[in-house]
Formats: sequence, structure tokens, C-alpha cells
Amino acid sequence: MLKVFAPALLATLVAGHGHVTNIVINGVSYEGWDIDSFPYETDPPTVVAWGTPNTANGFITPDDYDTSDIICHLNATNAKGHAVVAAGDKINLQWTAWPDTHHGPVIDYLASCGDSCETVDKTTLKFFKIDGVGLVDDTAVPGTWGDDQLIANNNSWLVEIPPTLAPGNYVLRHEIIALHSAGTEDGAQNYPQCFNLQVTGSGSDQPSGVLGTELYSPTDAGIIVNIYTSLSTYVVPGPTAYSGAVSITQASSSITASGTPVTGSGGAATTSAGSSTTSSAGKTSSTTTAVASTPTSVSTTLTTKVSTSSTQTITSTTSTTSAASGSGGSTQSVYGQCGGTGWSGATACNAEATCSSMNPYYYQCVPTAV
Repeated sequence: MLKVFAPALLATLVAGHGHVTNIVINGVSYEGWDIDSFPYETDPPTVVAWGTPNTANGFITPDDYDTSDIICHLNATNAKGHAVVAAGDKINLQWTAWPDTHHGPVIDYLASCGDSCETVDKTTLKFFKIDGVGLVDDTAVPGTWGDDQLIANNNSWLVEIPPTLAPGNYVLRHEIIALHSAGTEDGAQNYPQCFNLQVTGSGSDQPSGVLGTELYSPTDAGIIVNIYTSLSTYVVPGPTAYSGAVSITQASSSITASGTPVTGSGGAATTSAGSSTTSSAGKTSSTTTAVASTPTSVSTTLTTKVSTSSTQTITSTTSTTSAASGSGGSTQSVYGQCGGTGWSGATACNAEATCSSMNPYYYQCVPTAV
């Protein structure tokens, strides 16, 4: 179920987990769903991201895998516009700061939505996997995961639209699954988000898919897992990746313009020029000037491998990432780690939270109800 807290804490909670603020296609940035304002507006602007009243930046838990909330998040509604992308092009999805303790896989799916993604019934969408990066390196527990590569890439994720995909309208389902409390059933945290795309090109692949409510089971090996023990393999949740999925290297994208979502069956979107910067921006506006939020240290290129099998065997890599320490001084922020076996950071939480044991390896600063 989605975790809901007192309204007075919402401003604090927004910084707790994360969401996608914008997507970048060939230098054009499209605004995402602004959880700080759009849910409160009677007529929010047209964007390419599906809407949700999830103002608390919450998550979906495994006991809701059989409900429509797992498809595109809590009570998600169709985006009113879409972005145009050619098969073979890459999309950069820019997140807000993701907690470095919330380790887990980053997964991407597509689903054909027929004549219109703006009106399709989400419960009929059948998703096929085009990207799935789980445990990358288990040299040091709890390991390096897909989300660690996302953080090192300035909290952004690059995914390629398969070159052989048939043209048409598709919903892109992008997701992080946090596993820091997944040692027991119902402990995993899913953060799915959806975006409308019109794919162009000359490909002919029309992959079969799986209904969103059938992507995962609460007892899947990749959903119940203790990441605080050494793992030689990790099963990325969900169906096997589509054979046309492409392995890519994570990199940022430059923003040269902001895009206006296409509505109806129109083609190319309108763009307006803006500053050329990296896609590690926060949310962009119609005359965007992106402001980078760079980690304290980022290593060399991070390579991600999409496997056509659902099991990833872990091999040693030379990827090194240095992110900000979770201690944050003498007290820890909301949703930060505050204890557990081997933890050497802050053990006290700030005034808005209480340190609570998730399992012997992970204690978290949980918001205090008011």
C-alpha cells in the first residue's frame, strides 16, 4: 500500500524519496508531473507524464502488486500529451535526489497503447521490458546497484528505445525498486512512473507484454531479498527483457530547448531554445535554465548491461562511485539511515523523524506523525 502521512509533513516528505522531474530527448526537455503543485490545480498543464495525487513522494508496496496502483503509481491518470521519439533514440529521465541508502534495480518497460496513450485504459496495457539493471557489483555489501549508477549519473537514467521497435504510441513505464527493507515480505518499495511516447521509425517488432498487475509477485526472488548479505546473483524482477533491448552506457544529456507536448495525433513537438546544460537539472520550464546538482564525486563511465535472461550473474567491475555520506552531520534527515549492523553514521534523527528498525541491518528515520 502507499504510505500516507499527516498533511503537515508533506513538505518534508517530498524530499524523502524521489520522482522524475523531466525527460530529455535529443536535447529537448519535457516537463514531468510536478507533485508540489499539479495535484492542487483544477486544470494542471499538459505534460507527457502521467498524473498522480502522490504529493508525499510515497511508494507502492508488494501487497498492492495486484492493484492498478502498481501500473503508473497511486491513482495515476493518463498524461494529456506525448513526446515524439525515433526508435534508436535515447531518453534521459531526470530524478530528484535519490537516497543513497535505497539500493535496488532500475527497470524500464514499454506498452503499446494503440490509437492514443492519452485515453487508453491503463489496466489493459501490456508491458515488455527494455531495460533492467540490478546488482552490478557485490564486492562490498550491500553492493553497487542500478540506483547507485543513477545517483552517480547526477540522479538521471538513460534508456534507449529499441531500434527495431515498430512505430506507434507507447507508454514508457520507468521504475526504481528500493530493497533496503526487502528482507521480509512486503518490505520492497516500488516507485513507478509513466510517460507517453509516439515512436517513429521503420522497425517491425511488436513484442508481446504482461499486464501491469501481473509484472511482479510479492514473493518473487528479486522482491524478497536481503541485500545486507553477500549475493552472487540477483534476479531482476519482472518478465525477461525483450530480445530487441539494447545495452547502453549511462551518460547525461544536454538540454538545448524545452518541448511542448503533442496532443492528438500530431507529429513533432514545438520547442523553445534554452541554455545548453546537462540533463542533471531539476524541473524545467518553458524557458529552461537547468541547474546542475552534482554529487560530491562521480567516477568514470558507468556501463549497464541489459540481459535477455532475468538472472544477472555478478562480475567484478571497475565502476567507482563517491556519493555524499548518509550521516549528514550529528543528525540524520527524514528517510535517512540511522543505524544497523556496520553503520557508522548518525544515529539520531532530526526533529521531524524517529529512528526505527526496519531489520537488523537497516534503521531508518521515519516521519513522526503530528
